[in-house]
Amino acid sequence: MKKIVIQFLAVVLGVFLAAELVNGVSIDGLYAATVVAIVLGLLNVLVRPILIALTLPITIVTLGLFIFILNGILFYFVGTIVKGFYVTGFIPALLGALIVSLVSWGIQKLQ
Repeated sequence: MKKIVIQFLAVVLGVFLAAELVNGVSIDGLYAATVVAIVLGLLNVLVRPILIALTLPITIVTLGLFIFILNGILFYFVGTIVKGFYVTGFIPALLGALIVSLVSWGIQKLQ
């Protein structure tokens, strides 16, 4: 349970960091960041495996790099459905998803 809470907080921190570093990603506050983390978590558990299975040939041809595109698409989608979280285009979504992933991975490695 402790690891889940730490990972959740890592995603919230990653969202704040992405909003700070990437021009085109903005967030209104802690509540919006918390909702973004919850929605991203749900999408990563429920939708992402289906998308990966559907795009497996493209992922194999690109040696796995298409996964970054899928992460950016999901990040952009979250920006369209969560009030207070704004993503202006695909490139900011791709960079924001990369930052959130790096922060989450880094904190996971520190555990």
